[in-house]
Amino acid sequence: MDEPEILLQARRFQVVRQSYAAADGSLHTREVVQHPGAVTILPLLADGRICLIRNFRVAVGQTLIELPAGTLEPGEDPAETARRELQEETGFTAGSITRLCEFFMSPGILCERMVVFLATDLTPGHPRLESGEQIEPWLVTWDEALQLVRTGQIEDAKTMTALLWYERFGS
Repeated sequence: MDEPEILLQARRFQVVRQSYAAADGSLHTREVVQHPGAVTILPLLADGRICLIRNFRVAVGQTLIELPAGTLEPGEDPAETARRELQEETGFTAGSITRLCEFFMSPGILCERMVVFLATDLTPGHPRLESGEQIEPWLVTWDEALQLVRTGQIEDAKTMTALLWYERFGS
């Protein structure tokens, strides 16, 4: 296999053309998005509510209901990314961060691995949004969050995965 050819270098990812050998020995190429990985955080308050966010997503041109999330910085431990993103997007600081699960976001074209964390022992504060972010924290009960999934109001895959994983398996 040859070294991947970089087609696009962006701030948080790159698109490459990758050659590979199939099981029959034939050579093929695919365009792949290389991403450093990300985290999503399930912020669970002591009273059982969770903190979702309303997040305007340029890629789909609409505001989505999501859990807080963010991209790993080079060399950053995913738990530290989770702590940082939780504070930036919601204002909450977590006393405890517990790794729940990991999954690939869209492995047909993207190598991004998502790590899900449960954040508890939360202390409120003020969000520190990055320039251009349009994010609003939203506290809901657990039943309300599941109803948002059930009715299709939550369309974000990482949020559905994290909520349903926690509903089924707990911590």
